[in-house]
Amino acid sequence: MRDIIITALVLGSIPYMLRKPSVGIIMWVWISVMNPHRLAWGFAYDLPFAEIIAISTMLGLLFTKDEKYLPVRPVTICLFLYMIWMNITSLFAIHPDQVYFHWITIMKTLLMIFIAMTVMHSKQHIRWLVWMLVISLGFFGTKGGIFTVLHGGSFTVWGPPGSYIEENNALALALVMTIPLMRYLQLTETDSRIRKGLGVAMLLCGFSALGSYSRGALIAVAFSSLFLWLKSPRKGSFGIIMIIVLPLLITFMPAKWTNRMHTIDTYQEDASAMGRINAWWMAWHLALDRPLVGGGFEIYDKGVFALYAPNPRDVHAAHSIYFQALGEHGFVGLGLFLSLGFLTWRNGSWIIARTKRNPDYLWATNLARMIQVSQVAFATGGTFLSLDYFDLPYYELAIMLLTRVLVEKELSGGPSTPNPIQLQRTASLAQRMRRRMPVAIQKSIVLPLPRFLQFQAQAGQRET
Repeated sequence: MRDIIITALVLGSIPYMLRKPSVGIIMWVWISVMNPHRLAWGFAYDLPFAEIIAISTMLGLLFTKDEKYLPVRPVTICLFLYMIWMNITSLFAIHPDQVYFHWITIMKTLLMIFIAMTVMHSKQHIRWLVWMLVISLGFFGTKGGIFTVLHGGSFTVWGPPGSYIEENNALALALVMTIPLMRYLQLTETDSRIRKGLGVAMLLCGFSALGSYSRGALIAVAFSSLFLWLKSPRKGSFGIIMIIVLPLLITFMPAKWTNRMHTIDTYQEDASAMGRINAWWMAWHLALDRPLVGGGFEIYDKGVFALYAPNPRDVHAAHSIYFQALGEHGFVGLGLFLSLGFLTWRNGSWIIARTKRNPDYLWATNLARMIQVSQVAFATGGTFLSLDYFDLPYYELAIMLLTRVLVEKELSGGPSTPNPIQLQRTASLAQRMRRRMPVAIQKSIVLPLPRFLQFQAQAGQRET
């Protein structure tokens, strides 16, 4: 039954995607982030839904009459350069014959990010995109939170198979990043039932993140909770809720969870932690040897570790967004990766500075603040996870840019009514000119001037 429903939804949306590419972006987020077909165990499990949606969306770019333009800003230029640089590092990769899978996956993701920034320009588009991200990831958070509560936190929560968040640690960080987006929707939603539902979902996502037994997620929860409170418009009431809820979440978890979290203090005795540090040293030494291009994708094997790792037999993935970018794409790639985060943050600061005192743009203020909270979670929790190519941070980059462009456009709009003082000055100028010019010139140029300017002002008012 699930196979039929998912297939019908994707195929049935093709006509809409051809007319409205923005619909294709929403469908792409649903398929690529939530992976609903992986929850069906029949014929839909391996169907190429992502390719069908991508092709339909790109064809829609040719047929749609909707507004289409890509905002060329520092963050889009940086993202394009990062995309080009990953192509270059793939050409010079240590294992060029093994990079295709990761290369094609991230290229498809970034291509759809650029298409999203090209076709989604309204407040409604931005809200749809946030809602779909929340639904796609919140589904697993709510489901995992219920599972954790029912079993007393005794079992580990895992993500959807075949996705970036399949591993328990990755799922936990994704949920911690999603909670601020839920908070944004809660702050801007008018229906009290939806606000309450989002509150419950946030609580369950917190249970699910802790139920993953991820130590990196605990660190991300600590930093993002503090920042969420700082960014909250109602610090008093929200702070009281956090003081009550966070200890409740932690005390609910069983003793084995507490014991695992305490290994953060004794990481030298933990094999997993030392394996990550070994992988970080490998990435550092590799980057020193190949500072520009790094090693490319697929560098985590015995051969590479034998050359660059302190312990060549302890082979691990990068387990850090920073060392992953450094080891795979060199210092240039790391610089571009960090620049993306910085430019996204700067866009958020620009939005907050210009909208925080304008009630009409309270939604933009809250959105920018909550995305920055999500960035803090990614920056801290990502220190211990290989999630450089996870979709969510790139969608948040796009949402922040689209919000800034929309706010810029609306705030820089011209006056919506004619300026009577300017019209009066123009009329006086015309009277002075009339006394000094021949009659023929007066009739053809000067006399119609005030009326022409008034007509232009009224036309501009109609357009606004």
